[in-house]
Amino acid sequence: MARALIHMPKTARAGEVIEIRALISHPMESGYRPGADGKAVPQDIIRQFTCKYEGEQVFAAELHPAIAANPYIAFFTVATVSGTLEFTWSGDNGFSQTERMALAVTP
Repeated sequence: MARALIHMPKTARAGEVIEIRALISHPMESGYRPGADGKAVPQDIIRQFTCKYEGEQVFAAELHPAIAANPYIAFFTVATVSGTLEFTWSGDNGFSQTERMALAVTP
């Protein structure tokens, strides 16, 4: 399991725009770099990131070999109801990781 860091407010007012920042530790091997034996190191990247807010997708991104190791993603969403945000990273070699964070929304 990779180490994921997510920064977002724990509380917000209804209708408030909140910033969410997510980072995951992952080597992101492009598949183009030669290894010590001269052969290309197999590709190992995170291909997709999604964020669901109470089951509804509010953000998604496709990642490609040119992205840096430990991809950092920042985006905004609108706080509507108290609930759970679910963050999922998926990629090569069956990699998949999901983290959840609670958001309390006040009127």
